[in-house]
Amino acid sequence: MAKQKYTGPLERIDDVSWRIPKSYREGMRVDGIVYADDALLDLIREDQALEQVANVAYLPGIQSASLAMPDIHWGYGFCIGGVCATDPAEGGVISPGGVGYDINCGVRLVRSNLTRADVEPVKTQLVEELYRQVPTGTGRGGKYRFSHDQLRRLMGEGVGFLLGRGLAVESDIEHTEARGCLPGAEPDLVSRRALQRGFDQCGTLGSGNHFLEVQVVDSVHDERAAAAMGLKQDQVVVLIHSGSRGLGYQVCDDALKMLRGAPAKYGIELPDRQLVCAPIESPEGQEYIGAMCAAANYAWCNRQLLMWQARECFETIFNRSWEELGMSLVYDVAHNIAKFEEHQVGDQQKRVWVHRKGATRAFPPSHPETPAAYRQIGQPVIIPGDMGRASWVLVGQDGSMQHSFGSACHGAGRVLSRTAAVKASQGRRIDQELAERGVIARARSWKGLAEEQPDAYKNVDLVVNVVDRAALAKKVARLRPVGVIKG
Repeated sequence: MAKQKYTGPLERIDDVSWRIPKSYREGMRVDGIVYADDALLDLIREDQALEQVANVAYLPGIQSASLAMPDIHWGYGFCIGGVCATDPAEGGVISPGGVGYDINCGVRLVRSNLTRADVEPVKTQLVEELYRQVPTGTGRGGKYRFSHDQLRRLMGEGVGFLLGRGLAVESDIEHTEARGCLPGAEPDLVSRRALQRGFDQCGTLGSGNHFLEVQVVDSVHDERAAAAMGLKQDQVVVLIHSGSRGLGYQVCDDALKMLRGAPAKYGIELPDRQLVCAPIESPEGQEYIGAMCAAANYAWCNRQLLMWQARECFETIFNRSWEELGMSLVYDVAHNIAKFEEHQVGDQQKRVWVHRKGATRAFPPSHPETPAAYRQIGQPVIIPGDMGRASWVLVGQDGSMQHSFGSACHGAGRVLSRTAAVKASQGRRIDQELAERGVIARARSWKGLAEEQPDAYKNVDLVVNVVDRAALAKKVARLRPVGVIKG
């Protein structure tokens, strides 16, 4: 799609939210709601992501509004940063474009008892060890190999499958969203081609915006919440960002082909064929959900194995066990997923399918799905930024349940396409520029670093400020990168 600015209507609701009225286009069933301040809105208007917010409002069974988080940018079908809920009792649909190709792409944060002073003298050696031991890059396999039968078990059981193989501990499961396993997974619906792509990729980082970063807690904004998560000033942590790799991509690709004729079959009119969908209760809808849940479980296992390898690398460098190093999981959250959840819609309590495409769950204190350790503060919300500036840890707030189906943003959001970022990097050494900022970076190619350079992203601090001011999630701690590996 040629890059065009959004020129449609936007009505201010307050300092950090805007409305695209459903009167904008005939066929919109609900308004669009966008979370942004004035500065971010200027960036958001630069592409057609806001048109995609309006497009999503056409989906049958959509509830309340088509939502966009402040990291919104153009994507496939839904914008990245898009959220919507559909009610199966009202003919609600499921749409792969509302989940994305990288099913259950997400992040997990690992704490340690190391400080910046402990890591600084061995920072380069640590990053090199991570780069040697953790598989990165497009299509690259790793040391964990699973037969088709084992993969089916893994996709059905999630991280619990790895617990039985000595590659996870119970606290890892307790601190993973949905305990690392979506119910309703149907591994037999995952194609042989997807299994072939996934047999050796569980425990690999991949490419694109996926990364493993060594970070330092740069500042603490909520002492109570930070203490509950075991975070403190100058502490070293590890942030891991990856998803379901080639298996998840193939599941999405297979579903898009399978669903191609579904809108016409069920009398669904769409403004964009990338929003291809099917009623949740239809055979086609159920087939996608079963395969999507299986791929989501694969992704949680992938991040678990990536964390396991990171722990082993720290053990090598510091000559202590990961338990002695205090390398326990703070939390793992999904970014690209659809989940069946209970929410208040108007004056009714409903079970709805919440699509989060580049968005993070942000459940508040006391929510039954918030882990017991965080029940008093809210679910951890982990928002990575770019590799030159910062990432953030927040906790979900009641406002997310009132306004965004328990959701917040998932990152900073791109402002440059990968092509534009590469063009802007000609003649530059991104790794040297990062080194001048105190960040050791290793990647499979110059292009990989160029595509993900800091200038390709919005300033995550500005994005997080909107989330905090909108009361979707509350700031807890800012994390600064000191080492990064990428594909």
